[in-house]
Amino acid sequence: MTSRTVTLLDVARAAGVSKSTVSDALQGSGRVAEATRDRVRAVAEELGYRPNSAARRLRRASTGAVGLHLPATATRLDYYMNLAFGAVERAQEDGLDMVLLAPSGAAGGRIASRVDGLLVIDPEAGDSAVPGLLDAGVPVVTGERYLGPSAGPSAAVVCDNAASLTALLDHVTERGARRPAVLAPSGSSAWATALRATARSWGLAHGVEVALRTMPFAATPAEAEETTRALLTADPAVDAVICAPDGSAPGVLRAATALGREVGTMGGGGGTGGSNGRGGGTPPEPGTIARSGTPPEPGTIARPGPSLLVAACVDGPATRGAEPPVTAVDLRPAAYGRACAELLCDILADRAAPDTVRRHAWSLETRASTGSPG
Repeated sequence: MTSRTVTLLDVARAAGVSKSTVSDALQGSGRVAEATRDRVRAVAEELGYRPNSAARRLRRASTGAVGLHLPATATRLDYYMNLAFGAVERAQEDGLDMVLLAPSGAAGGRIASRVDGLLVIDPEAGDSAVPGLLDAGVPVVTGERYLGPSAGPSAAVVCDNAASLTALLDHVTERGARRPAVLAPSGSSAWATALRATARSWGLAHGVEVALRTMPFAATPAEAEETTRALLTADPAVDAVICAPDGSAPGVLRAATALGREVGTMGGGGGTGGSNGRGGGTPPEPGTIARSGTPPEPGTIARPGPSLLVAACVDGPATRGAEPPVTAVDLRPAAYGRACAELLCDILADRAAPDTVRRHAWSLETRASTGSPG
């Protein structure tokens, strides 16, 4: 039997299942048990079955569009806007329009009638819209894995988020930090979960207690400032702060300034001036020296506190344009959006299997906030 003559019915008979089960198993749709899906695919591969693209198009008319589902907070985050533009650009190269879905989602059946496939970016296990999207009956690509229960497999484009935070923690340690803190996102996305777990595991592996605090997934600079001030006031030994939420780094810098913590150098406070422009080596005027973070009494002199390194898990305008510029992980969001759309296009064109997983590379951009050259 050759690949030209093998049909769905042949595969169904060999696998001992119905023709519709074979179709769902091979397309990654429907409610098919994982064991059955694996058996069907193994039989299809053994028999040399190849899907008939023309027949598939006849069975389901193409809409010429794909859907994009972003987190509810995405509209005010630079990362997701760049990701969306990259996805739109790549989809258009295959002649596909991109439909931005409402954050609340919609019934899977209604979505399936409007699009040929779906991109679901940073799906939260607690997002009630996601299960319906994953089971909408069309190919799905997730940006990062979905950690909740799913009826069928989906393709994914993933970053090694544990490695990126490990690189940041290693970097600030190499620059002299001994008590790092991580402001991690709350929530149940793969990204947030990986960062929280990595902060703990890195600390255990290095015998260092990492001060871990959580903030909203899309924390504002004001929320980051409040969290950082509380952290540094309660734990002044913290000498490096790594903030995760996109755009939150300026809030960390403002908190450091308010508490007299010089950003970007190590070696303790009070010695040589620094970013205040007064220069070093000048003895203080007679009087009492007040510690950083404590409002000075009348007639006393406030002395800069211990220096602080600052880094971010997401690069963008907020980190590049800060003063000082902030060391950050460049997740290359536009390229990431393109990669997600490309995988979906490949699945729709039968160039990739519906459960393909591809990797996306990131880079560490070191800047003055950790005492590194820009």
